[in-house]
Order: sequence, then structure tokens, then C-alpha cells
Amino acid sequence: MASLLVDSFLLELSTQRRASRHTLAAYRLDLARLIEFAGAHSLSELTAHDIRQYVARLHAGGLSPASIARTLSAWRSMYRWLCERGDAFVNPVVGVRGPKRIKRLPKALSADQAVTFASKPADESLLAWRDHAIVELLYSSGLRLAELVSLDRRYFDAKDLLPASTSWVDLATAEATVVGKGNKTRRVPIGAPACAALSRWLKASETHPRRDERALFISAAGARLSARSVQSRIALLSRKLGLGVHVHPHVLRHSFASHLLQSSGDLRAVQELLGHSNIATTQIYTRLDWQHLAKAYDAAHPRAKRRS
Repeated sequence: MASLLVDSFLLELSTQRRASRHTLAAYRLDLARLIEFAGAHSLSELTAHDIRQYVARLHAGGLSPASIARTLSAWRSMYRWLCERGDAFVNPVVGVRGPKRIKRLPKALSADQAVTFASKPADESLLAWRDHAIVELLYSSGLRLAELVSLDRRYFDAKDLLPASTSWVDLATAEATVVGKGNKTRRVPIGAPACAALSRWLKASETHPRRDERALFISAAGARLSARSVQSRIALLSRKLGLGVHVHPHVLRHSFASHLLQSSGDLRAVQELLGHSNIATTQIYTRLDWQHLAKAYDAAHPRAKRRS
């Protein structure tokens, strides 16, 4: 019975709330823990005391505070849905908190490192131009990795005999339209260097055989480039440049947000560009900006310098 309820809940998340497949996969894993914990009992029989006991077991078993927090969030949503249907009278997860999480600041490149990383490729091979366009676009527009790989070369509609596009680039207006978390569509500007890099890549790839007519970024075999391939290519590029830090796509998103906030101080604008539904998520970059200012203070202010 419990597994059928979970399936119904996930189906509603998928169809009515348009949850992403990553969210659905995470919820399924978390709710499987709930079913295992309930055992022979129905979900409506569990109490807040039961939930706290199981959270303690998860923590003792080595599950990270972040994973426990995500698990509790999934359970809370499930019980809220059960209460709305009348299959439960109380939500036992309300008020239950997981172990305190260590707040880690996002890793961002310095402005000099970012400029070096986005420099023109040493060779003029097709893949080098593609990788350069990817780096420029990630740093210019702060895209998530999933948003980047889903981009089409342009907008495709019914007259193209292809389904309508949901994510595409428009170099004429220097904008990208992307679908982010929660299937929310937003438009982000593309900087001039990124537009130039994308134009070079599109021109260079015109005669390359394609297995995907729509994809903006393709592999050597002509298929849409996968997220894993982007991660490995960016890591390889960071090693070649000898930056001394591991760079992955989200580091470029963090760098975009941090450097834009340092220059503009406009938190709301950064929130919109990143596609954050809650400004509290964006506010972490103010702490990163403060850390940057504190280092500058320690290095330059006479009162901050240690006496020899």
C-alpha cells in the first residue's frame, strides 16, 4: 500500500508540478527509506518521535547532514500530500530537524583565473573552439550544466518538422532562453566574447556530420554533448592551463555570480540571472564577496598587518 502511495505522489510531482527527473529520482530514493522504516506499519501510524529516532539512525550510519535534510524534505512533502488526500491526519515530519550542516562557501575562481580560463584555445581544432565556446558561455551567463547541454542552436518550431524548442541561443539579441529548476523558463544575456566564441564554433561545425540537428554543442561523433563530457573537458582544460585548482562547470557559475555581485552589488539582479527562486540561495555570494573584501583588507590595511 505504501509503495502505491509513493508511486501516486511521484506521478503527481511529475505531471502536475513538473518536477525534473533528478528531483524524482532523489525523492524515490528518500521515500524508499521511509517505506523501509515503516515496515509493517502504515505511514499514517508513524509519529514525530519515530521520525526523530530514524533520523538519529541515519546520522549514526554515516549519512551526511545534507542528505538527511533532503530526506526530511521529501518526507515532509509526501506527508503534506497524504494529509491533503485524507490518508493521514498529521504530518509527523513538521518540526523535525536534521543534524546541523556545515555551511561551505561556493568555490569561485579569481577574476584573473577566470579570464585565463576563458582565453582563446592554443590550437584551432573543432573541439578546441567548442570547448572555448562552452567556457565562455558558462562564465558569461552563469548557466547550470543541465541548462547548457540542453541548448539548441536556434529556436525550432512545427514548421521545422521538429518539436518546439524549450532552450536555445539567439545571437542576434545576445540572449539564451533556458529551462531551469522547477521547469522555470528564463532569459539570460550572453556577453560579447561569448557571442563571438559561439559564432566561431557554429561556423566551424557547419560541415561536421550531425546526428542531432538541434543541439548547440555536439560531440566528435555528432551527438548532443553529454553533461559528463562537459565536466571531463573542463577538468582537462584546467589541468592544461595549470590553474592549480579543480574546475568544474558549477565553479564557472559561482565565478559568474561572485564577480557580477562584486561589480554591481545588485543581489536581486544576480538572483534573476541565476534562476534562484529564493533570494536566500543567492545571498551566499554576499558572504563570498565579504570574504574577498576581508582578504583585501588583511593584505592592504596598516592596522591589519602584523608587526615584524
